[in-house]
Amino acid sequence: MDKIDKKLITLLQGNARMPLKTLAENVFLSSPAVSARIERLEKEGIIEGYEVKINQIKLGYHITAFINLEVAPVQKPEFYPFIKSCPNVVECNCVTGNYSMLLKVVFPSTMELDTFIGQLQKFGRTSTQIVFSTPVAPRGIDVNQELPGEE
Repeated sequence: MDKIDKKLITLLQGNARMPLKTLAENVFLSSPAVSARIERLEKEGIIEGYEVKINQIKLGYHITAFINLEVAPVQKPEFYPFIKSCPNVVECNCVTGNYSMLLKVVFPSTMELDTFIGQLQKFGRTSTQIVFSTPVAPRGIDVNQELPGEE
């Protein structure tokens, strides 16, 4: 991956709908050359997809919370299908530490969040943090940052 690829990724992370012509102008290449680079980055799995950023408040989801959940390894075959079927779970991570799962959830109200936590507790102990604000929203990776051992 060269500097042009990194610039394209940076631009697409800022606006995945940026027109090909604009991308090409920013990296001083032709539109077909940029299209070929993007296609290659997709085939290599560096670009996995494109997402739409939604304003959850405007859709009525006023509560965002992180739930730590202790799930025993033997429960994972039952837990994974359950959690994948829950539309209010926007992210689920298997983590280290005192809990084995970290869930990010959105709900219209604390009452609905409370009901969901009750459903989760059949799998194990929970600890919940409700988000007040998000000073750093989800963002792209700085592909221009040098990693140790890179030159």
